[in-house]
Amino acid sequence: MSTTTAGHLIVRQLERTGIQRVYTVPGESFLDVLDGLHSSPITNVVARQEGGAGFMALAEGRLTGLPGVAMVTRGPGAANAFIAVHTAYQDATPLILFVGLIPVADRGRESFQEFDINAWFGSTAKKVLTLDDAASAARVVADAVFTALSGRPGPVVIGLPEDVLVHVVEETTVEPRAVASPEPAAADLEGLKQKLGNARKPLIVVGGEGWTEESGGQLAAWAARHHIPVVADFRAYDAVPHRSEAYVGYLGYGRSDANAQRLDDADLLVFVGCVRSDVLSDGYKRGLDAHTVVVNADANLLGHFGRLDQHIIADVTSFAGAVAAVEVTTEREEGWFASARADHLAFSTPTPDGGIGVDLGVAMEVLKKELDDDAVITFGAGNHAIWPARYLEHNSANSLAAPRNGAMGMGIPAAVAASLAYPGRQVVSVAGDGCFMMNGQELATAMGYGARLIVLVVDNGIFATIREHQENHYPDRPSGTHMTNPDFAALARSYGAYGERVDRTEDFAAAFRRAVDSGLPALLHLPQDPATRSPKTSIN
Repeated sequence: MSTTTAGHLIVRQLERTGIQRVYTVPGESFLDVLDGLHSSPITNVVARQEGGAGFMALAEGRLTGLPGVAMVTRGPGAANAFIAVHTAYQDATPLILFVGLIPVADRGRESFQEFDINAWFGSTAKKVLTLDDAASAARVVADAVFTALSGRPGPVVIGLPEDVLVHVVEETTVEPRAVASPEPAAADLEGLKQKLGNARKPLIVVGGEGWTEESGGQLAAWAARHHIPVVADFRAYDAVPHRSEAYVGYLGYGRSDANAQRLDDADLLVFVGCVRSDVLSDGYKRGLDAHTVVVNADANLLGHFGRLDQHIIADVTSFAGAVAAVEVTTEREEGWFASARADHLAFSTPTPDGGIGVDLGVAMEVLKKELDDDAVITFGAGNHAIWPARYLEHNSANSLAAPRNGAMGMGIPAAVAASLAYPGRQVVSVAGDGCFMMNGQELATAMGYGARLIVLVVDNGIFATIREHQENHYPDRPSGTHMTNPDFAALARSYGAYGERVDRTEDFAAAFRRAVDSGLPALLHLPQDPATRSPKTSIN
């Protein structure tokens, strides 16, 4: 039996799992793992800050079906990566974070960069493990992958004491554990069929992870055939194809008033892959009285609020395939289906904003013409994200990477990861000026690894979302929401990327084509009137 070190065995187990990339910021606490990556087919993508590495791994997990993997060092490195773990937990996205730790003998002595990994991550990870037994390295990795993917997906954190990593062990990997894909029982489908047969105003809400081209298309086609509108949960806009007559927009921040009312008016709500949560329900205020069916692989339905009449334990893919064969005979309330689609088409058609700088509605129309159906869109958090959410279409699965927990700084690292995972697809990141500055340094990572992405930086000089809250609660007293910005185009060029400032709406289309033709990571700096905070929420 050949031998190796625990650090090298971790890498071999990741290889066996099918992991193609890991996102790291190096540290002396996990040198043996880095050494194992030296001769591995796994690409070690070296990020410029641990938060960026974590968000890259998060995007990888959301877009590929395997957990994204990040590696950081102890103490400060773990602190910087914490934001990605919290996002993965709230967003239900599979992620594995390896954290180098101090030597075992140094524990409890307030040694250099010591911290309590369980106390830090225990409340916001599905599981926290520490590799105290070197011989268990492969098993611990396999367990982490299984946990991250099973039930409600989420993050797993693995602590790696630096002295344990160099222990010599047998070079034996383990078979990856099979993740169950629960299918709906016949009785579940019959119960759903009866409820749909009695409903005159049913509404399907889709969200969560695991959607594919086939499952999204199947569910949308079935819903259209039965005249059931489909809305997407907040930032789950790529679950079903927008070209379907059944798709009627989304819920959560930036939603239309019509969809908010539709959630209240429905007499049957069917949640597929998601639950009735805070943002979706406008703060636990809407859609509370209707008969409620939840289709979700999570037996605990973490985050679900309010009424629950039926819980179908199934993943979205198996449910979509099974329900496609279910035929329902009933009468819908007149106009329930057609008006929902008409409202969506009106809401997703931009009108001129009349402000100074580039009209983002017009810019989104240009993107709709220039982008392929499988283009990947990324953004972080802030008012800038409302424009792509409202006006861009998603007709392919795994075409959106954005934080459902409202974490700023995800857009740029997510775009880097998307480009590396899908090198043949277009990738566009819409970034606010505040959001970009939180992880814009990852343009250097894009340059270093040949990623192709185009970044639109919306520059209005304020933290617009918070300024709006201030104006509502403390009128005429702005405080702490202004910012001083760099020349974003020049900053991009300093990394070796393409950078251009676009001051007029009519110049945007040509500038975007120049960015595409550059063959480089590209950034377009779009000044915007600070008074233009977001598109109007009503459809009129």
